[in-house]
Amino acid sequence: MKSKPADTATPTALAHDPAKAQALAELQLRDASVRVTQARVSVMAALLSARSAVSHQDIQDKLVDMDRVTLYRALDCLTEAGLAHKIASDDRIFRYNAGAGAEHHDHAGHQHTHGHAQHQHGHFKCTRCARVFCLDGSGEAGFLESVLPSTGKRQTTVAQLQTALQKSLGKGFQSHEIELTIKGWCADCAD
Repeated sequence: MKSKPADTATPTALAHDPAKAQALAELQLRDASVRVTQARVSVMAALLSARSAVSHQDIQDKLVDMDRVTLYRALDCLTEAGLAHKIASDDRIFRYNAGAGAEHHDHAGHQHTHGHAQHQHGHFKCTRCARVFCLDGSGEAGFLESVLPSTGKRQTTVAQLQTALQKSLGKGFQSHEIELTIKGWCADCAD
């Protein structure tokens, strides 16, 4: 696993330093072997600078010179590459996020950006402002890892949930996608 100091920048810091956000976005695209285009860099930088998951319209409002189709294509490309993830919400608006959840590393340190690996974490949705935050663990352990009981053996969160599913419903049940959303009020709205 490579260590990059720029990867530790917070969304707030990146929002205040657009050049740093653009540089980090370009670096992540190159690291993921994705063709670097100005549209992809701009969209990735917008996602990296966002404190919470953002909708297509939120990005469109920020990148006013970019047409809708180019924006959709850039978001699809970033999602396919595992640099961003698409969050389905009960309001039927997809939101996108990048950051700690954009890369998935297994216990051996190998990076995975395929399929739904980046989706295997929970979300918090504020019912007042509709912002969505990833519960992907910027600390020692991710949110799900911190609430799941320890099995005594090293298992991925997905494996722990699969084990819990089979204990609850019986053998033969197998999950292929996990969606966990906790609803409540974010820190801004709770005040």
